[in-house]
Amino acid sequence: MKVLGNIIWLIFGGLESALVYFIASLLLAITIIGIPFAAQTFKIGLMTLWPFGSEVVTVDENQGCLTLIMNIIWILIGGLWISVIHVFFGVLLALTIVGLPFAQQHFKLAVLALSPFGKDIR
Repeated sequence: MKVLGNIIWLIFGGLESALVYFIASLLLAITIIGIPFAAQTFKIGLMTLWPFGSEVVTVDENQGCLTLIMNIIWILIGGLWISVIHVFFGVLLALTIVGLPFAQQHFKLAVLALSPFGKDIR
């Protein structure tokens, strides 16, 4: 089911969304300040590429307050809007029974897009 869900996801917009995240990651990596944010957009791009069968987990490492500060900067710069877009598409897909599994993946992506620092994909 995971493979079929990922194939359908890729055909109906997952590949294009992942490419947008990867291009944004490359553009952010050009600047030295943007490298940590590039790593997070790349992480979201990987999750967007294969969302079925993967989960977002919080890393238990003691990272101090840097994770909190980076998440706040992320939210202010654009993470909130990315998360809102995933919630919007998740709600639209949840209106149909067929779209429920895809809505669940968008909600997973919304959580990751809101605060990607300190989270890992497994």
